Amino acid sequence: MSSTTTAYNPCLDCGACCAHFRVSFYWSEAETNGLPPSLTEQINPFFACMAGTNNPATPRCAALSGDVGKQVACTVYLQRPSACKEVEAGDDKCNCARSRYGLEPLPRQEKEASSVA
Repeated sequence: MSSTTTAYNPCLDCGACCAHFRVSFYWSEAETNGLPPSLTEQINPFFACMAGTNNPATPRCAALSGDVGKQVACTVYLQRPSACKEVEAGDDKCNCARSRYGLEPLPRQEKEASSVA
């Protein structure tokens, strides 16, 4: 196996979690992470959310590009808030979001363990 081989990332074909949940976080996290103010929305004095995710009927993060279930990308991936990092491919939140879009559930992804040669 080549050391340049990259593991398949099912999130790049999905994006359901970005178009299903309200992505809320402590208000100062946006500034700390360098998120543009146009991509956040204040919920209350303590919490903000990613713009577009505060609509319970049709939440969709303003930073999500592409078509859910086909090919997607986060336009602020390196600046994304902690709430985005909490959902993992194949966990309960992931599969809940996938079901909303008629996508098959994913098996729980094993975290890579560091190996000793």
